[in-house]
Amino acid sequence: MTVILSRPFLSLPVQNRRFNKSRPSASPSISCFNSRHSFKRDYTSVMIVPTGIGAAIGGYAGDALPVARTLSSVVDCLITHPNVLNAAMLYWPMPNVLYVEGYALDLFAEGLWGLMPVHQNKVGLVLDCGIEEELRVRHLQVADAARASLGLPVVEYVVTDTPLQVEKWVDPKTGQSTGRIKHPDSLLRAVQALVKRSQVNAVAVVGRFPDDDDVQDTDDYRQGMGIDLLAGVEAVISHLVVKEFQIPCAHAPALSPLPMTPSLCPKSAAEELGYTFLPCVFAGLSNAPQYLVKNSESENGCILASDVDSVILPIDAFGGHGALAFARSKRNKPLIIAVEENVTVLDDTPDKFGIEAVNVSNYWEAIGVIAAHKAGVNPHSLRRNRIKNLQQTSLSPANGYAIKMPQ
Repeated sequence: MTVILSRPFLSLPVQNRRFNKSRPSASPSISCFNSRHSFKRDYTSVMIVPTGIGAAIGGYAGDALPVARTLSSVVDCLITHPNVLNAAMLYWPMPNVLYVEGYALDLFAEGLWGLMPVHQNKVGLVLDCGIEEELRVRHLQVADAARASLGLPVVEYVVTDTPLQVEKWVDPKTGQSTGRIKHPDSLLRAVQALVKRSQVNAVAVVGRFPDDDDVQDTDDYRQGMGIDLLAGVEAVISHLVVKEFQIPCAHAPALSPLPMTPSLCPKSAAEELGYTFLPCVFAGLSNAPQYLVKNSESENGCILASDVDSVILPIDAFGGHGALAFARSKRNKPLIIAVEENVTVLDDTPDKFGIEAVNVSNYWEAIGVIAAHKAGVNPHSLRRNRIKNLQQTSLSPANGYAIKMPQ
């Protein structure tokens, strides 16, 4: 039986819950951030940096966040995922950015789910009962701090009835981190208790991760090298919850504090600032969009894959479900941008999948391409001698028969 330990968390009204049959239709606008006096629809971009693949930018502690901040100042709506926006104790509020869990982002890209922007979610917290008492108290203090100092709507917490027993490893075929939890049913029971008891519509999960035995791998990560050994199984955990409950979820690992090191890479430093990684998770989940299964109810007011204008990814990370879905879209196919400087342990380049992409050297160039695309300008016209003479198209088909034009 799930054990619920109540605390005096204030229960706040939800502005936008996950849709149900009795809910009235939302506004007919598909725009999530309307600009005054604009005669164009919002420009929407998706930024993906897959987790646990050692991305040179975005493979550490929120080090792709500066890219998201910059890109959000150029586009009207930016859709991205926790690996880009989470920086442990650090985060940055951006009103036109949608925080979408990776599994949900894949289904969104495939056109199966829509995204419904909200003003506020009711956030529940799940704590692994395998977390030691002192470390559990630290996480609860962070939750109270987020409620008191930031006003975030964290309403209640639950402790799992069985230790989750997180296991992590590196996939020998791909080189990316992955893993599992040995007791997934315990996690799902805990989430179900929060949803039923407190009607939460977003969930933060804290699992007790094993302390690293491989000191070398940990040191490499702290020096800005190698891969994030925690990230892969974190994605497994959040995918499990989102798939079962169709609500936003993000994970923060519970770890014993590491000994201080005087030579720490700035890209990894955000994880050294405190006892937990929860602040960024609470901030992201507090107004993450709700997920709407397409065609089950009204799609009015939600954002669909067909609204996406551009997608930006690392040069060798095009093998994921979301990237392939966007690239193969037959309706309003977005501009696909591959960033050469952001290399990973993968080798899934656009050409291997027959994907037509604009290759750019770095995120500076990528944002310039997106700015031109948003302005309705051919990005190639900003380069030297890239625009050739206009070519004539013949009206005669290859079989020699002339085409009759309408009178």
